[in-house]
Amino acid sequence: MEQKFDIVIVGGGIVGLATGYQISKQYSDLSIAVVEKEKELGEHQTGHNSGVLHSGLYYTPGSKKAILCLEGKEEMVAFAREQNIAHDICGKIIVATEEKELKNLDKIFQNGVANAVPGIEKIDAKRISEIEPHCVGIAGIWVPSSGIINYKEVCNKLAELLEKGNPKNKVFLGEECFTIMEGEKFSTIKTNKKSIQANIVVACAGLQCDRIAKKDQLDPQMKIVPFRGDYYELSEQGKKKVRNLIYPVPDPDFPFLGVHFTRMIDGSVECGPNAVFGFKREGYSRTSFSLKDTIDSLSYKGTWILFKNHWRQGIQEYKRAFSKQLFLKSLQKLIPDLTLDDIQPARAGVRAQALDAQGKMIADFKIEFKGKHVHVLNAPSPAATASLAIGRHILEEIKKKKLL
Repeated sequence: MEQKFDIVIVGGGIVGLATGYQISKQYSDLSIAVVEKEKELGEHQTGHNSGVLHSGLYYTPGSKKAILCLEGKEEMVAFAREQNIAHDICGKIIVATEEKELKNLDKIFQNGVANAVPGIEKIDAKRISEIEPHCVGIAGIWVPSSGIINYKEVCNKLAELLEKGNPKNKVFLGEECFTIMEGEKFSTIKTNKKSIQANIVVACAGLQCDRIAKKDQLDPQMKIVPFRGDYYELSEQGKKKVRNLIYPVPDPDFPFLGVHFTRMIDGSVECGPNAVFGFKREGYSRTSFSLKDTIDSLSYKGTWILFKNHWRQGIQEYKRAFSKQLFLKSLQKLIPDLTLDDIQPARAGVRAQALDAQGKMIADFKIEFKGKHVHVLNAPSPAATASLAIGRHILEEIKKKKLL
């Protein structure tokens, strides 16, 4: 069985769906297919993140992350309003608990100013306690434009609108991309169920993006190395100690944001994640293991350089992954009166971290072209927030290259 579409998108996460939606809005006559290997949309990074609408505070001024996050967040909020998707612009605080964190807190604030993040302000200990009565800190940043949303719900709505936009548009679930072949007139994507022809292919494969690139004979010049993040959920009693979003000042020597508190759109409150090397790209338990994925990561030079540079933090993260007491201790830096009874193990997520051969984590979004094929090779947080802007950016690049 063979079908033909103008555009085929590999990957049914939020970036792939947002890209299809943006193309469909401008080119409603084009036929678009989304090919997703899972039985549901947004099953991996999209559905396992913290559901935060990011403000654009942390990202290097002028970077794709900074520009697209700011644009995308406003567009995502407008989309949620139009489509009646539950969301809440509740604001967040970043809290310094020690003097040594103040310098980095100020750097983050100046970064936010440079990125024109709306309404940010420095706050003192008194203001911190007014916003979050159980939180204790010596200084902080109030970020009123941050919020929360359910990104899987956004995915389902994008898919619905995509298929409504043109009766020829299709979202295929349970279809894994095995091969991509570029021909003179059209490309062929072979899945476990069918062969699909396309004029343009856009690969938004998240945790599998480097492998999809290689199937397309493109050297991604990086490797996806998975990092699992474990969450705890606050009990009914614990939930009373958190109103909205509370973040620590990130360690400048460690490339993750640190454990934080997030009120979810359903009213639950999660705390985490930690960040530990994942032995399986799509493994969401502490014992998940894939021999293929482990060999893939550990045979890569960049992985070992990363381990060498961050082994102390890595050991601490692993200890915390298997110790509720140590996890609690990290959380108590922000909320000292939190107890063991207030937290209970919850879900986990896996971050697709793009790593170059020198062990450097690729910070910015990375999007590359190979003929009429587009590969999204690095789209970590805040990709969900920025997804509609990323989709529009991909479309503009396709138009610039006169592929449409």
